[in-house]
Amino acid sequence: MDAFQFTLATTVDQAIRSASKSPTAQQGAQVRFVAGGTNLIDMMKLDVERPKEIVDINALALGAIQPTPGGGLQLGALARNADVAHHPVVVRDYPVLSQALLSGASPQLRNMATTAGNLLQRTRCVYFRDTAHACNKREPGSGCSAIDGHNRMLAILGTSKDCIATNPSDQNVALAALEATIQVQGPRGQRSIPIHEFYLLPGSTPNRETVLEPGDLITSVTLPPPPPGSHSVYLKLRDRAAYEFALASAAVVLTTENRRIRSARVALGGVGTKPWRSLEAERALEGRPVDAATFRNAAAEALKGARPQSENGFKMDLSQRCLVRALTLATRTA
Repeated sequence: MDAFQFTLATTVDQAIRSASKSPTAQQGAQVRFVAGGTNLIDMMKLDVERPKEIVDINALALGAIQPTPGGGLQLGALARNADVAHHPVVVRDYPVLSQALLSGASPQLRNMATTAGNLLQRTRCVYFRDTAHACNKREPGSGCSAIDGHNRMLAILGTSKDCIATNPSDQNVALAALEATIQVQGPRGQRSIPIHEFYLLPGSTPNRETVLEPGDLITSVTLPPPPPGSHSVYLKLRDRAAYEFALASAAVVLTTENRRIRSARVALGGVGTKPWRSLEAERALEGRPVDAATFRNAAAEALKGARPQSENGFKMDLSQRCLVRALTLATRTA
């Protein structure tokens, strides 16, 4: 781990100034915010992240979980994953998010990890984390070792010839299905970014993962009010029952009427280069009867654009089965 400058920010404005106007930022060097540090510190130990300056934001008043005037819920950027997962409003109105958070990492990590940190979680691709191998995400233009290498855990949706790394988050799959909005404050002021606009596909620039610009700080995440009568489920399939990333996961939010699906929101995890909202699956579900044939058709639609690699073709069938099961669970009590 290289030496770095450390700044403790006490206000949001100070944090943004430190990240955008410091000498290291002006020279193009990396400046990083740190909260729980459950991802950043790991990356620094591996020499994958080598920031010249760290801005500690733990003293900022960004940890609240509170209702919004419109009946939704606001999650502060520094709200810990464990606190969000067990919050009574989340458990009651957004169970898909509670289930997603509790399926991730370990209790110790959930006690430290934050909402914003989870949004910015980096991939667990072995080649990204190993500086001895080429990785376009880590070093643009160097190549993608995973395409012809060990790619069992990697993406089959949203890939490019330059990157097939998977977004590893559980939280963010649920947030995609919930149509969350991310509040950001930076040198250009404040703005709200729908989660479907927040993440970028790798294309030819896999090193750029989000629309955030230097100095931008996530301040909160807003969840809209749950649709009346909706039911939601997060289902995660993995190699072991705990402390493991998803091979495939599904977040679904459904409303039904007279055993027909009135509205559907579907997102997949473990298979996409970003939390994968499937509009195709949603279109295949809405207005259709609640039955196995509808679910299987929606799952097939969700995977139509998939491009499996040498070791992860099994994810085609696994992710479809995962989505069918999640839809079945969500409609059992509908």
